[in-house]
Amino acid sequence: MSAAIPAPTLREQPVSVTRQMAAALGRLLAEAKAKGMTLHHLGAGYPHPEVSDPSEYIGQKREYLRHVAGDDDAAHRALMTTLYGYTDTMGPVNARQAFARVYGHDFGLEIDPDCVVPTIGATGGIAMMCSMFEHSGEPIAYIVDAPTYTGLISRAQLYEKASFYSVPMDDDGPDPVVMGQQIDQARADGKVVAFYYTVTDGHNPGGISFTQSRREAILEVCRSRGVLIVEDAPYTYISYEAAENRPRPLVAMDPDAVVHLFTASKIGLPGPRVGMAIAQAKVELPGGKVVPVKNLLLTEASGSILFHNPEALRSFEAYLNDENMVERTSLWPVAAQKNAVYGQNRQILLDGLDRYLGDHPELFAWTKPGAGFFSVFTFLDGRVRTDAAFVENLVAEFGVVTIPMFGFYSVDARERDPDVGLNQIRLSFSYSTGVGEQRVAEIEAAVAAFGRAVREIYGLPAVD
Repeated sequence: MSAAIPAPTLREQPVSVTRQMAAALGRLLAEAKAKGMTLHHLGAGYPHPEVSDPSEYIGQKREYLRHVAGDDDAAHRALMTTLYGYTDTMGPVNARQAFARVYGHDFGLEIDPDCVVPTIGATGGIAMMCSMFEHSGEPIAYIVDAPTYTGLISRAQLYEKASFYSVPMDDDGPDPVVMGQQIDQARADGKVVAFYYTVTDGHNPGGISFTQSRREAILEVCRSRGVLIVEDAPYTYISYEAAENRPRPLVAMDPDAVVHLFTASKIGLPGPRVGMAIAQAKVELPGGKVVPVKNLLLTEASGSILFHNPEALRSFEAYLNDENMVERTSLWPVAAQKNAVYGQNRQILLDGLDRYLGDHPELFAWTKPGAGFFSVFTFLDGRVRTDAAFVENLVAEFGVVTIPMFGFYSVDARERDPDVGLNQIRLSFSYSTGVGEQRVAEIEAAVAAFGRAVREIYGLPAVD
C-alpha cells in the first residue's frame, strides 16, 4: 500500500448535510427495499421532470437559431461557429441584452447589460463573490441568515480567515436589529465585512419569503453600515403569491446596494448552468478608490472561467423569445406553467400536514412557503432530536427521505446554541419521479407516509 502524499497546507472541510444525505441514500434505499417499502421523496430540492423536459427548450433553440441565421448556409455556419468556439468572459452580448430587458421589465428595474456578468449558475456567482474578498488576505466576515444555504457555507469556509455572523429569522425574515449588532460586532472583532448573503424569495432552507417591510428594514441596516448585499434568487419566479402581493427583490429596491444572482436552473433547465450576476453596485477600495463590482467580478471570472459556454447562453436567449421568435415581455407566463405543478405539490403537502398532524398544534408547526420548494417542519416539544440518526431512521423504517436542518446553521449559530436546528427538518415538495396523475399520487403518498411516521413516533392514534 503506497504512502499518502504530504499536503501540509490543505485542510479537510466538512461535507454539507445535503451531500451527506445524498451519499447515504443508496444504502438507505437498499435497506428500505429489503423491507418491501416504497421510498418517498421529501428531501431533494430538484426541479420536477414534468416541468424540466428539455424537448421544448431544445426545439426553441433550434428554431431561434434558424430565425437568426435565416436561410443562408454561410450565415448559419458562421453562427454555429460562434456557438462552439471561444467567447469572451462576458459571453454573447445578445444574451445579456435580452436578459436585461425581460428581467428588468418583470421587476421594474433598469438593468445595464454591461453590468450583467454571466456565471456558472448562482453557485458560480457565490464563488466569485467570496473569492473577490479573499485576495486581501484579511480576516473577513460573512453576515448570513440562521439558517442559510449550505452552498454559501461550503464555499466561504474554504478561506481559513473567514467567519460567519449569523442572524436569527422569524416568519418575516432576519431580525434587522440583530443584523446591525452582528455587523458592528464583526468589525469590532477586527473583521472586514464582505457582504450579507440571503435568499429573499423561497428561502433555502428557511421555507419563507421575506415580507416587504422586512426587506426595507434589512436594506436600511446594510446601507447605513456600508455593507454590500448578495441576493441569491433561484426561486424568484417560483412564486405562489398573487402578482399584487409579491414583495420586490432587493435589487429592484436599490440596485446600488445589491448584487443579484439569477439562475435559469428553475425557470429554464438546471443542466446548462446558466446564471447572471446583476452587478450595478460599486464598492470603495482601500485608499478611497470607488470601482464597479462588475469590474471585480470580471477579474474573478477571467481567472476562474475565462470562457463561458456560448451555446448555453444563446440557448437561454432563445428561451427569452416566444414561439413566433418575438422577444418576451415577461417570463411570468413561462413560470405559470411550472408553478401550476409546484403550486399543486405545495398544496398537497400543506393539506396533508394539516390532515395528519394539524390536530396537535402544540406539538408540530411548519412554514407555509410563498415561493420556492421547501417547508420547514418543527417539533415543538423537545421530544424528538432531528439528528442524522433520526432522518436515517425515517428512511429505513418508514421510507421517507427528508433533510435535517442542523447542517444549515453556520458555526457561530451552533456555538451559541448547540441544539439549534435539532428540532427541525426540511421538507421539499418539488420532486417526484412520476408526472401528471402519478406525480400527484406520489406526493400524496409521501406526505401521508411522513404524517403516519410522525404519529407513530409520537404514539398518536392513526388518522384514516
